[in-house]
Amino acid sequence: MNTATTDTSLALVQTPLMRTSQKLSIAVGGIGLLIILFTWVTRHSFASPGITLSVALLLMAVSVGGYAYSEYAHLPEGIKNNGVMFRSLSNRGIVAYLTGILLTGFYVCLYWYSEYLTGLIQLFDPLSQFMRHKAADQWFVYGSFYTFGVLVLGAKFIYKYRHNRYQIIRTISVMFFQLMFAFLIPAWMLMMNQPEFYFTYFWPLKYDYLFPSTISWLTSSGTHLGIFLVFWGAMMTLIATPTLTYFFGKRWYCSWVCGCGALAETTGDSFRTLSDKSLRAWKIERYLIYSVLVFITITTILLWVNSYMQGGLLGTFSLSVSKTYSFLIGSMFSGVIGTGFYPILGNRSWCRFGCPQAAILGIIQKYFSRFRITTNGGQCIGCGNCSTYCEMGIDVKAYAQRGQDIVRASCVGCGICSAVCPRGVLRLENGSADIFDRTTITKL
Repeated sequence: MNTATTDTSLALVQTPLMRTSQKLSIAVGGIGLLIILFTWVTRHSFASPGITLSVALLLMAVSVGGYAYSEYAHLPEGIKNNGVMFRSLSNRGIVAYLTGILLTGFYVCLYWYSEYLTGLIQLFDPLSQFMRHKAADQWFVYGSFYTFGVLVLGAKFIYKYRHNRYQIIRTISVMFFQLMFAFLIPAWMLMMNQPEFYFTYFWPLKYDYLFPSTISWLTSSGTHLGIFLVFWGAMMTLIATPTLTYFFGKRWYCSWVCGCGALAETTGDSFRTLSDKSLRAWKIERYLIYSVLVFITITTILLWVNSYMQGGLLGTFSLSVSKTYSFLIGSMFSGVIGTGFYPILGNRSWCRFGCPQAAILGIIQKYFSRFRITTNGGQCIGCGNCSTYCEMGIDVKAYAQRGQDIVRASCVGCGICSAVCPRGVLRLENGSADIFDRTTITKL
């Protein structure tokens, strides 16, 4: 056998060749992205910001649609990830690092240097005036980009996984909750001069929703709406979370409702293979995520104690703790690292290592929930697809080969491991929380 010929053939197989239609799609999207970047860097908007924004977003949406069609339309039924480990974007190449730098830079400006977003804020001002009857700010810009990413790349995700009913339904779910409950309804409430409230976020993920200052602010208007918002947050934290997690595991929230999960599953889909599967990463995960949960719990208690004592016991100390949490966790961890580092650490680094909501859900899921992933070890061929595509860094193959059901606190029930398995070894199921009898399982 000719060695040179063999090496060339392997290179052709391993290196994904880009079609002309894909190159055109990238070029179209690049024009839209350049418009956004030009506005960001120069800090000056165009003469007609509404039209400019519409053109830029349309070009990027068309780009994603055209690329997805060219990539997946002609493939046979089933999930294909051909060449994903050889692409610069999805395997920590130069494109990935440039993307990470761009995302991180945006988050740094968003949290601490909003004056550098002046051009983008002006660009989004017509949309903000239309939706909220208020001038745009950096948070409206962020929410708009966030929702655009979830919707457009969510549509791409659905097309890619169009042969899998579970993936289609849960993606439509996160797209709906992001669009309606995390974008349109808060904007509508602002337009009606009501508090900007996000119904899909609650304590401890939205950590300040149980702070005394927030509750006082919501109820100070004397209207029934403020009281209802406080009641809603308390109900979701204390009643809905444990109840729904008992029946469905943490997937009801992390993979069906949460905006963080929505962005990770749609915009971050290309980076799910980058999660660290090592035991060392698992240990770090457990120490970090529960430390964050303890941190926010203590912070909330301190604030309430200080409020009750009218500041006489702790003074401004509890406020300093709150600001520290907001900076380290709310900004640096969940924003800059959690999303900005998608191309380097994977799409669920915040959910896996830092989210206090995921920590609570994980405890309930591991020890009390009916949900688990069942395995049929006799059918496993050891291909490793399940472990490779687990965004939470779980070595699914190790469980499957031992025939063990997967009951891990970190599992978000995304179902990709089951979807990419060529042998049907893995099933997302509900059963008895005490004695898991396969004869009483209800498939979901």
